[in-house]
Amino acid sequence: MHHKPLFITGIGTGIGKTIVSAILVESLKADYWKPIQSGDLENSDTLKVKELVSNTKSIFHPEAYRLTQPYSPHKSAALDGIRIDPLTIAKPCTDNQLVIEGAGGLMVPLNEDFLMIDLIQQLNTEVVLIVKHYLGSINHTLLSLDALKSRNIPLKAIIFNGDSDEWSESVITGYAKCKTIIIPAINDINKQNIARIKIDL
Repeated sequence: MHHKPLFITGIGTGIGKTIVSAILVESLKADYWKPIQSGDLENSDTLKVKELVSNTKSIFHPEAYRLTQPYSPHKSAALDGIRIDPLTIAKPCTDNQLVIEGAGGLMVPLNEDFLMIDLIQQLNTEVVLIVKHYLGSINHTLLSLDALKSRNIPLKAIIFNGDSDEWSESVITGYAKCKTIIIPAINDINKQNIARIKIDL
């Protein structure tokens, strides 16, 4: 059975996309691919996920772009003297479920006229939206949901990462009408704790 790839995006940056990607890769024994890595090449997201995954089935596919600066992809690419060409970003060949991790949120620019959400459409994926609660996160979540809806991009699930907030969750769940999953706050991020969390998509 061929599964559509799952594109992991978030309502902002620093909300745990990489940790949740590791949990999903381990839970589904899926392959992992981060098309664009901006900065932190010595400790890239691919390496982080690899270190947290225990199963032997998952394959970690190389990035399409490895940018040296820790900024938005369009800025990092410009500082590296290149322009990201979306047509060079091709899905890796695999028969396994593929987990794709984006950079930042949906409207992050890859170049002056191509956004992360455009890449999601190009790759023909389903989206898993990662939400972390903070003041303003409801607004960021609903804006993200509307952006996906306006382009008819299928939303597979919303994953709430970290400390729970029933007020936020009830509004978001009511608005989204899709599968929602709550991942408890993980104090110690290691292979054992990642493997303990099972996600059923």
